[in-house]
Formats: sequence, structure tokens, C-alpha cells
Amino acid sequence: MSAAELTPREAARWAARAGLPLPAERHAAAAATANHIHAVVAVLRELDFGDTPPAPAYRAGEERHDAAV
Repeated sequence: MSAAELTPREAARWAARAGLPLPAERHAAAAATANHIHAVVAVLRELDFGDTPPAPAYRAGEERHDAAV
């Protein structure tokens, strides 16, 4: 992950700002969780969905089942 990882102190500050004050023993866990989510989202942002149609284009009842079982 980059050098811009969220520190436990910053996680506590952002949680308090959102109206969710955290006990001191939860600061490190909240920062670790936020950093993990950030890492996952960063990977998803790198995916190329250029040829993927938007979700409203999918019709659940219209798919063809042509595979043999």
C-alpha cells in the first residue's frame, strides 16, 4: 500500500467526525480495516470494463442455457 495509509489516530478522528466515536482500543483495527478496503478498491479501479454492458442491459429471464449436464 502507499505511504498515505490511514493511521489509527486519523481513523479515530474521521470516525468521530462521522459521529461514531471509537474507544481507544478500536483505533488500530478501524485503521487496518479502512486500509484493507482502500487496497481492494484500488485493485477494482484498475480493471478494464470497457466492453462490459451496463447492469440494466442484463435480463435475468432471457439467458440461454446451452451447456450439457
